[in-house]
Amino acid sequence: MFERPEGIENCRIWMDGCFDFVHHGHAGAMLQARQLGKELYVGIHSDEDILKNKGPVVMTLKERVKAVEACKWSTQPVPDAPYVTDPKVMDGYGCKYVVHGDDITTDANGEDCYQEVKDLGKFVVVKRTPNISTTDLVGRMLLMSKDHHFQPIRDIDNHSLLDKKDNLDKFAKYATDETGLKPGSGVYLNIDTDKELHTLVEPSKEILNKYKSIAYVDGGFDLFHPGHIEALRLVKQNALKDGCAIIVGVHDDHTINNVKGLNYPIMNIFERALCILQCAYVDGIVLGAPFSPTSQFLSKLPGTVAAVYHGPTQVEEEPYAEAKQNGLFKEIGPHEFANINTEFIVHRVLNNKEAYEARQKAKGWKADHEAQLRVQEQSRHKSS
Repeated sequence: MFERPEGIENCRIWMDGCFDFVHHGHAGAMLQARQLGKELYVGIHSDEDILKNKGPVVMTLKERVKAVEACKWSTQPVPDAPYVTDPKVMDGYGCKYVVHGDDITTDANGEDCYQEVKDLGKFVVVKRTPNISTTDLVGRMLLMSKDHHFQPIRDIDNHSLLDKKDNLDKFAKYATDETGLKPGSGVYLNIDTDKELHTLVEPSKEILNKYKSIAYVDGGFDLFHPGHIEALRLVKQNALKDGCAIIVGVHDDHTINNVKGLNYPIMNIFERALCILQCAYVDGIVLGAPFSPTSQFLSKLPGTVAAVYHGPTQVEEEPYAEAKQNGLFKEIGPHEFANINTEFIVHRVLNNKEAYEARQKAKGWKADHEAQLRVQEQSRHKSS
């Protein structure tokens, strides 16, 4: 049901949602939508509409727009899009079809938000990414669980991050270019004891040519948020002037937990890697990057490192000591979203714990109702 219409590849596509924490599930939906058509317009609901129909948001509209804007498969974000999809709004942006995951979303009255566009034959289904949602992430914060963490990567032949073909397939999909159909970024794995990086996904020839000169930036990138995104945008801005590609080093879960404690990171290395790969400002990533970018590690990268960047958050000098000695270190100056970090977001949730716990409970009965609507919809299509 709701199969791909003929000629959709020549059409503008509409997608809408809350996009609270733009996690890899959101990015996966945008990727699939972009693969269907020539452009993707992404409607983003207001804070007030989401509160009325779903519960309190964690990220503000401005922050959520920033994140959607940075997704390489998003042509244009559309703020304040109505919670119940309106064909007239779609028409205003020249979008012929709306794409949504294979679940049902309801408004405050329990009505299907997409019923009108379904009745008009404008609705197309893509596969929903399992095991990740804003609700899941808020749950991890409230429960302080570490069950989602991966063990340190010490051996390429025996690690849960890499032993599933589905994980490697996901890296390849999220590394695609802005069309979602061709090769794009490179994906590499660092194992401290090995002399070279392991290539998990080959970059495109165009990206590979850019690797001759590299701007390197590293971090945890937990709850991939506007603070990270704006920092990467500024690095990209500088890198373009210098003719550099941007390679992002991603610390593993064990490294981050050693530094931050508690149950950090909230997103595991697989989830964080996909979030970074979907970002338009990134040309390649290195999984398992060391906390300190030493000269020995930087020599493994697929090109000459021209600069090592770090954001405006305070760190001890030691991790970047060699980069500073070699004249490679560059600071990303203060910016509009510099006040946002992972702890800041977690505090937002914990400071409104009762409201978010109520949202978690509401999600339960709402999900049951939406599941019943889906069964009814499937029965109607089978009988028709």
